[in-house]
Amino acid sequence: MIWTVLAAIALAAWIGLLCVRGGFWRAEPRLDGAPGAASAPETWPGVAAIVPARDEAETVGEAVRSLAEQDYPGRFSVVVVDDESSDGTARIARNAGGDADVAVIRSGPLARGWTGKVWALSGGLAHVATERPDARYVWLSDADVVHPPDMLRALVCEAEGRSLDLLSLMVLLRAESFWERLLIPPFVFFFRKLFPFAWVNDPGRRIAAAAGGCVLLRRSALERIGGIGAIRDALIDDIALARAVKPGGTIRLALTAGSLSVRRYGSLGEIWTTVARSAFDLLGYSALALVGTVVAMTIVYLVPPLLVLSWPFHGDLAGSVLGASAWIAMALAAYPTGRLYGLPPWAGLALPVAAALYIAMTVDSARCHWTGGGRAWKSRVYASERGGG
Repeated sequence: MIWTVLAAIALAAWIGLLCVRGGFWRAEPRLDGAPGAASAPETWPGVAAIVPARDEAETVGEAVRSLAEQDYPGRFSVVVVDDESSDGTARIARNAGGDADVAVIRSGPLARGWTGKVWALSGGLAHVATERPDARYVWLSDADVVHPPDMLRALVCEAEGRSLDLLSLMVLLRAESFWERLLIPPFVFFFRKLFPFAWVNDPGRRIAAAAGGCVLLRRSALERIGGIGAIRDALIDDIALARAVKPGGTIRLALTAGSLSVRRYGSLGEIWTTVARSAFDLLGYSALALVGTVVAMTIVYLVPPLLVLSWPFHGDLAGSVLGASAWIAMALAAYPTGRLYGLPPWAGLALPVAAALYIAMTVDSARCHWTGGGRAWKSRVYASERGGG
């Protein structure tokens, strides 16, 4: 009887998620390239791109080259902030810039109370304030993200046309290895379920989010919130920035297949470290939120397939039918994301496996926080309390 009840709860949850959770499962809105000339602003505002980079020798060349090759009619410059790299990141970035307006600066030792990426961004913003006071926008772009030549045009057209303070794109993440194909599309799916883009983009709702790989930020909005120092201690800097900007401003979050991350995750361990270093931060370091998350994900993602696969042992036909229905609803919800990543239609049936791994990563993140061990990230140890690293 208990299994039938749990299966019914899981199915009801999926029906509710599909119907009332802001259409999160749809792979939209999208912004893949510049619109036609009719959508262009009368004058193209100045833009300065900032690329924080720490030990990014493998990817920074491609990323900077894609920025240097932007086909943008207005004034555009790039500043790469070398965050104490030890692998030649600065040299590679300098060479990749070619004849474009690309500056490479050093961030200096990490200041107490700041997280690494936000500290690097502060150095880039200070450089922009001095060298590019005319820039209306700053384009925050990660050192592993490659953009098509018309992406800045597309961002500016969208931001100017909608009078946005912050426009962020969730770029297409690399999904080629086994572990990437198993875990990266579900990561995007879970993110959109947690932060439905339609709700993020609704000025009437408090929910706010951004994807840090590609953010176009109006400098007047940054000044309004007190500068980047307002989020100095944020481990999840993109979410923190969106939450700071949205009250009193307008933000927009969309998917894109135009810009892509070229960072490779060849092993489960690499993905695990990336997720676990900040997962518990997203839960506000709350034990209650952790327990609720684990219980809810177990019922919604794990119970349905377990009931179906174990039917010969428990013989609960009603529970198995309900579980199968929930599993199918889950796979259907994951289909648009899987299609975006070129996965076959049946790939959503593996979502429970990914969910189980993400549950374990989140629990490990909490364990690390409670044991005080911190989490190493690019030779820095991020402390177990908010504000570390």
